[in-house]
Amino acid sequence: MFAVYAAEQQYRHDTWTREREHALLASIRERKIDVTPHRMTTTRAAARPQRVAWARPIGLHAPEECTTVCAVA
Repeated sequence: MFAVYAAEQQYRHDTWTREREHALLASIRERKIDVTPHRMTTTRAAARPQRVAWARPIGLHAPEECTTVCAVA
């Protein structure tokens, strides 16, 4: 009788495990299908505006006493 009980329990365990794995694979498949159309419909971000001035190198500071006259001369 114990052998029959053990075999029945093993069958139930295997069936439960198989059903859980199938459900997991199905949910993964559904997620992949859900994600695919969204990738195709994404819009592109607007291009960045062109910068008009060059950036100053790090650590370089303009002298405080210098004016535009000093820069032109």
